[in-house]
Amino acid sequence: MSSLFERLREGIARTRDGLFNRLGRLLGQREPIDASSLEALEKALLEADTGVAVTARILAAVKLHAGRARTPLVEILRAEMIRSLTPVEQALVIAPALGGPYVILVVGVNGVGKTTTIAKLGRRLQAAGHKVMFAAGDTFRAAAVEQLKIWGERLSIPVIAQGTGADPASVVFDAYAAAAARGCDVLIADTAGRLHTQAGLMSELGKIRRVLAKQNPAAPHETLLILDATMGQNALQQAKIFNQTAPLTGVVLTKLDGTAKGGIVFAVAETLALPLRFIGVGEQAEDLQEFTASAFVDALLGSTTAH
Repeated sequence: MSSLFERLREGIARTRDGLFNRLGRLLGQREPIDASSLEALEKALLEADTGVAVTARILAAVKLHAGRARTPLVEILRAEMIRSLTPVEQALVIAPALGGPYVILVVGVNGVGKTTTIAKLGRRLQAAGHKVMFAAGDTFRAAAVEQLKIWGERLSIPVIAQGTGADPASVVFDAYAAAAARGCDVLIADTAGRLHTQAGLMSELGKIRRVLAKQNPAAPHETLLILDATMGQNALQQAKIFNQTAPLTGVVLTKLDGTAKGGIVFAVAETLALPLRFIGVGEQAEDLQEFTASAFVDALLGSTTAH
């Protein structure tokens, strides 16, 4: 069975291959970096969706250090990349909640993998010894409710649901009461996938938060935004609007295995400055991985073992 690091390496292979194809032998270069090499590095980073700000900082570090101690470029890159990502390396910690369950509200646009991520997260928390419940708050799509129910049956996690078109806030209200009554540690609430431009649906998130706050002033304890890595820079605009309506506490970046633009991790870290709780690098449950800056950078730069 593959180790988590091996799965991570496999999951971001397209981005790593793209980086190596563009940079070639430059990564191992010890000689002073010339203008053409800097240009190649800048182009490779931008094409991987690293973002302008992070790319500029990496280039500045390369100019400063390259040639001083004959340090290989890959080592300079590694140090600066880890420095960029370390601030968002903050694991999700389920703290005991007073008077009821720890509530995780999950938001995002359609198609980013919300329901699957909820299932993987529920399995992960369950394996850690937590008693988990799901709330099927995506009442606009019957398929979403059914999908969550199927996952609940597979994982032996109870799912609180109502009919299609029911008020999502009502579903979450009932789910919180049920989770509290059954002594659940964690309630993970799904919400309807919505475009960040849909004012009505966005205001509905506010209603869900208000309903939860009436039951427990501290709830939701975590509001996780699910972003699709294949959407690149467009995902950042989504995040900004969601954050205005439902203040976010963390991000999950899915589908990194489906893009050669995995540098979006750096742009997310730089632009949002929110904890990057998990990254998705495949379809299996183990492919929802807790984000670790050093492991991600090592996998991106071709290391065969995590440092």
